[in-house]
This record gives sequence, C-alpha cells and structure tokens, in this order.
Amino acid sequence: MKVLIVGGVAGGASAAARLRRLNEDAQIIIFEQGPYISYANCGLPYYIGGIITKRNRLLVQTAENFRERFKIDVRLNSEVVQILRKEKQVLVREQDGSTYYESYDKLILSPGAEPVIPKIPGLEEVRERVFTLRNVPDTDAIVQYIQTKNPNKAVVVGAGFIGLELAENLKVRGLDVALVEMRPQVMDPLDPEMAAFLHHELRQNGVQLYLGEKVTGFVPGKPVKVQLASGKELDADFIALALGVRPRIQLAQEAGLEIGKRGGIVTNSNLQTSDPDIYAVGDAIEVTNPISGEQVIVPLAGPANKQGRIAADHICGRNSEYRGSMGNNIIKLFDLAAASVGSNEKSLKAQGTPYHSAIVHPLSHAGYYPGGKQLAIKLLFSPAGKVLGGQVVGKIGVDKRIDLIATVMHFGGTVWDLAQLEHAYAPPFSSAKDPVNIAGFVAENVLAGDVELITWEEANSIAKESVILDVREPKEYEAGHIPGSILIPLNSLRDRLGELPRDKQIIVYCRVGHRAYVAAKILKQHGFQKVKSLSGGYITYSTVMADLQHQSPPPPAGTIGPNEPGTASKLEEGQVPENN
Repeated sequence: MKVLIVGGVAGGASAAARLRRLNEDAQIIIFEQGPYISYANCGLPYYIGGIITKRNRLLVQTAENFRERFKIDVRLNSEVVQILRKEKQVLVREQDGSTYYESYDKLILSPGAEPVIPKIPGLEEVRERVFTLRNVPDTDAIVQYIQTKNPNKAVVVGAGFIGLELAENLKVRGLDVALVEMRPQVMDPLDPEMAAFLHHELRQNGVQLYLGEKVTGFVPGKPVKVQLASGKELDADFIALALGVRPRIQLAQEAGLEIGKRGGIVTNSNLQTSDPDIYAVGDAIEVTNPISGEQVIVPLAGPANKQGRIAADHICGRNSEYRGSMGNNIIKLFDLAAASVGSNEKSLKAQGTPYHSAIVHPLSHAGYYPGGKQLAIKLLFSPAGKVLGGQVVGKIGVDKRIDLIATVMHFGGTVWDLAQLEHAYAPPFSSAKDPVNIAGFVAENVLAGDVELITWEEANSIAKESVILDVREPKEYEAGHIPGSILIPLNSLRDRLGELPRDKQIIVYCRVGHRAYVAAKILKQHGFQKVKSLSGGYITYSTVMADLQHQSPPPPAGTIGPNEPGTASKLEEGQVPENN
C-alpha cells in the first residue's frame, strides 16, 4: 500500500506516524510545501515574546527523525499542485521549479489554512513592516525584524486567538501595543459580558484597545500611519495582521472534491472526501458540531491530531470515526485565562435555539485555603436541561472547569450531570462543591422555577420601572452599586419587607448571586410575585458597565475580595466552612 500525505504539522504528521505504527510495510510519503515537517504552531507567539527561549523547542519532529524512526519519505519544499484522480497520481513541484508525478493508493490532504489578508489601501507600500503569523518562517521574520529594527509601536489588527497572543507577547517584549478589532469585543467565541473581563485585563496591562474599529488604510512613513474608519490614526513601526484564517482548498477544489457551505472540504465520519480514496484532515475541512448539528470549521491543533489518527486507522482497515468538534478552546492573556466550548448566545440566537443562561463566580478552590481566585463561569442550557455551551474566565483552574463542562457535553449531558459530577477534592485544588457543580446547581434552580434570573442587559432595559434591591452590606454598597438601587442587607430583609412595593418588578442583586438567590426566595415566600435575581451579580454588572465606559471596575470593599477574577482573602459569600 502506498499512501501520499499532502502537508505535515498536526494532521498530516499524526497520520503518517499512526500509519507506520499500524503498517510496517506501507510506503508513506509526506510532501511539505515549507521547510519544516512538524512544528508547534500554537507556541509561535510565545517564542516571539521570549517565553519560549529556544527556537528548536518549536520543532516537534524533524524530517530526519521521521525518516529514521518511522521510515517515512519526507519531501520538504515540495508542493503538490495537482491531483489526477483517474490516474491516482499527484503532480509535485520542487523548489527549483521542476515537476514530477507520484502515484498513490490512498491520499491524505492536510493543507491547513492561510491567513486572511484583505486589500487595504496602502498595504503594499508598507509591506516590509506588515506581518502575519502562521508558521516558523513567519516567526523568524518577526523576531529578526524586532531584533534588527527595534520597533517601539506595534499595531495588531484582529483580536482572535493569534491577535491576542501576539498583543500580549509584543507587550512582554517591551513594545507599545494597540489592538484594533472590527467587532465590539475581543475573542468572538465569548459572550460580551465574559469578554469584558479580557478587555479590563488588556487595559490594565497597557494594551490600547480600539474595538468596533476597522482599518481603512496605511500611509507610508516613519512611523506608518494606520487609518481607522472613525478617523483616528495610529502610529506603527510594526504591524501584525491577525484577521483569521481561511481553509486552503484550491487543490481539492480543482480536483473536483466536494466543498461545503462553510468553504471547507467535505468529509464523512471516517475523514473520507467525496472520493473514497482521498482523505482530508485539519484546518481545511468541515466537521459537524455535535451540539448544534451544524457544519463548522475548527482550526485547532487538538482536532487535527485526532483526525490524522482516525484517517490512518480507516486506511488500515479499522472503523475509527470522528465524532465532530465542539470547539473547546482556551487562551492565556497576561494573568487571565479564558475558555469556551460549544455554543454561545450569539450562535444560539442565530439558530433560533431556545436556551437559558446562568453566570456564577465561585472560587477556584476552598475559600479558607490561601490563594483562591474568583472564576467567572457562564453556562448555556436548553429548557430540557441539556448543556449547550460553557465559558470560563479566571486566573486559576479555568482549564479544569472548561474540560469538565466539555466532557459532560461530549456525552450529551445535562445540568443535572454537572450538579452531580464527582471531582477530586482537597482544599488546595477545589471545594467540596466544585465551581462546575455550583453552575449546575444554579441551572437546576432555574429549570425548577426556584429562581428567575435576569441578565445585566435585561436589567438595564427595565431598570426605570423596577425596584433594584441591593442585599449586600453597607461597605460594599458604598464602594460601588447599581445607580438607583436601594440597600437592604440580606440579614435585615425580613424585618423591612414593608419598604418594598408588591406591584412592581423587583430585581435583587448581591456580589455574585448567592445572597440575591436567598433574598428572592424570602420575597417569593412572603407574597412578592415579581422577583428576579441578577445573573452574575454586581461583579458581572460592574465589569460590563466599566468596560462600556472604558474604565476599571470599582475596587473591592473591605475583605470581600476583588471585583474581577482575582484573589480572595476570606470566605466568599455563599461558601460555608467545609467538612473534610
């Protein structure tokens, strides 16, 4: 059996190694257009920032290692330019321009994706100062430019994963960084109130944010003038375009393989294309989102590695199937981490899918153990309780919580599964009720009718005709509160019920939501019918409001803790001493 693989890195290299482990006699040839067969593209920004200090650490496998360990024919700087399906051959062009044909029994396409570079006036005139980041040569070019030209001001265009990681690492290198994003928020998979925490972190670390702005032109000079649609101009010695990627499908398209509505190569669950002898993996293919059922493109390393393995299995006669991708992702941004999986509110609304949402702010571990950090967790779930999506922002334990949520979603789980999920517990690592359990409990309460949540946006829209009730302590109220709210501390509420109207909507809030939930239960059981609890409490509300005004959230009051994900020195509200 002779297998040709077009492209290395995650999908192609994984397929090649798996093929050899399953079939010692197969003839395996990898064609890689560039000079490197397998590298850690997710680590590239951190080499630019100096976090990863040794360049060779980026090279996961070398061509020599592949040849020696796996007996695989690796052909670098070799571009496959045509697939002749009837003849079962590919046309290969070498670096010197010469070409030749190579036959195959099975063909695996792993062409990846390429950066989006729009046509912006003036771009070509300043091209020597404009960079994209996709591979090792891109990284080398950026590092060399910074080392030789010593730029002071950088403008990063695009605030997705690469844009954010570049902004952080350029700042770490000492550059002044401006981040321009056409959407009103960074990191599109997050909902706005969760992205607000990242906006605060970026501003706190000196990154200038230009949200809802579009680059309309570049004016040559020293420095380059970056023109925005609003009329503003930014100075730049270094410009990075991080506007996303598009699947590299030209080869497949010209071969007549089916291309999907999302612009990716269509494959079945075995990763076969519309030609059963041709497989495709990685950033260039469409996969099924098992939550929404939609076709999506997920340019992430984890799915690509799994797809390469599954394609190799199927070629070797094993009935491995790819179950799709929920897009589980995470990013580090200075001292914060942000992660999401599944659907967000934007996608659910676009699909017309009914859903509920809940935001909680538990600690990363037991409050009485030093060093606990506040998390922000947003859960999206159906009226039947199925978990549709999750988002987590914080300093510690973000990866653990998003992976717990993703695991439950992978098996079609519900909010009741989250509530009952058993986790490893000791005070340095978690609480007896893990943050994911807490999110499940709140979702349970919503579905059981024990509490009616209201979002910060909904609360703002009906604030004038409602009573906004703050049930925190006076010191907390003095440090910051929702305009127009009245203060009745929770412990005084039963004695002061007469101060509240029974014919008006009452919106109850506290710091994170627990005291508001207790207060809402008290009010309901004393005959108040129109009671809603503010989802995410004052932490979420104040962070969003401050973000809208480009300000920092109010400082913490007393020993209650910070007003964004951070350190908590004493037991947080709603947490009781735990028995070991």
